[in-house]
Amino acid sequence: MAVARKIKTLLTVNILVFVGIILFSVYCRLQDRSEGLVQIVRSADRRVRSRQAKVGALVDREAILQRLDHLEEVVYNQLNGLAKPIGLVEGPGGLGQGGMAATLRDDSQDTESKFEEYGYNAQLSDRISLDRTIPDYRPQKCRQMTYSDDLPQISVVFIFVNEALSVILRSVHSVVNHTPSQLLKEVILVDDDSDNVELKFNLDQYVNKRYPGLVKIVRNSRREGLIRARLQGWKAATAPVVGFFDAHVEFSTGWAEPALTRIREDRRRIVLPAIDNIKYDTFEVQQYASAAHGYNWGLWCMYIIPPQDWLDRGDEAAPIRTPAMIGCSFVVDREYFGDIGLLDPGMEVYGGENVELGMRKPRGRWVPGQHLWPLQAGNLGARSWALVLVSSSWEMQGQCTSWAAGLLHELETVDATESRPEIVPAAIKPRRCVGP
Repeated sequence: MAVARKIKTLLTVNILVFVGIILFSVYCRLQDRSEGLVQIVRSADRRVRSRQAKVGALVDREAILQRLDHLEEVVYNQLNGLAKPIGLVEGPGGLGQGGMAATLRDDSQDTESKFEEYGYNAQLSDRISLDRTIPDYRPQKCRQMTYSDDLPQISVVFIFVNEALSVILRSVHSVVNHTPSQLLKEVILVDDDSDNVELKFNLDQYVNKRYPGLVKIVRNSRREGLIRARLQGWKAATAPVVGFFDAHVEFSTGWAEPALTRIREDRRRIVLPAIDNIKYDTFEVQQYASAAHGYNWGLWCMYIIPPQDWLDRGDEAAPIRTPAMIGCSFVVDREYFGDIGLLDPGMEVYGGENVELGMRKPRGRWVPGQHLWPLQAGNLGARSWALVLVSSSWEMQGQCTSWAAGLLHELETVDATESRPEIVPAAIKPRRCVGP
């Protein structure tokens, strides 16, 4: 019996040990599988997180791109897209680039009515970019000239009344685009009591957003006329040099430096940058031949052939001295202009200023050194601008006279002892080229 119990006990122990070994083996296998599952779960979790991170990054990238697109749109609307809401065009390309002739397919009644209202194709002007380029007609010598870095600043004054908005803004764009920023102190728009509604809110809103602090608008409460409107611009100007222009011009590169150089050399010079023509119907820029300015006994400004000695020099960059000028385009030292009495405020219409400045006497005495000079585009160092034919209270039947193609004029005061000035081509004397 004792032996049988021992055998049963040993058998039981062996069975328990065997079961324990099996259980331990199963446990170990379960542990391995559990760790494997954990690793799988962790790996899957990492993959999920990685995918989520990538998706999040993509979402963030898309959000950033959307924000950048929105910001770009905001900037464009603030700076370059302001013209679109008022039906105008900005930026490079498009109709009329390079001063080429442009036409519209639609010959609508609105086009004809605008023709009658403005004296030029305002409908076409609205389709031409405010930033269009025009040809550079300067002689080669002018393009090679360099100028000092310490030239005086200029205030550019535009005078207008019931002008087409696109023509005014193209004048502003072109002078800003083609004048070094360190030289352009400000642009002053003088509105001589226009009744065109688009020249009120639309113009104010555009220039205030497009050129904040640079472009200023002076509005006359009643129609003063061209001469007194220019005087208002002179009063508003703060730069040492002031340029007076009608608001239907386009400037090209390098127009300012030569004029400012001439005035810095001698503040008594009144400078008239060269002007070409912009055709009233196609806005094509046409080069004008070189000419000098004089006037007849009716005191009407005339355009005359330069004197023979100037022609014999064969130097297109040489200025021409002349006793007359074109009033709608001249640059003058601000203080000196005041010294010689400005323009006569009693002049009700344009034209008299063409000869008046040549006979001005500052503070009661004649100044023989005062000069007005026509300068070839070459001596100016730039082709200045082209004129749009315009019908307004200051123009005669919508037409404009031809102006010197690249001449800068310096007005000569008439000697008080002379009984009357001798206005002939021989009186126009060439001077040296503008430039350092």
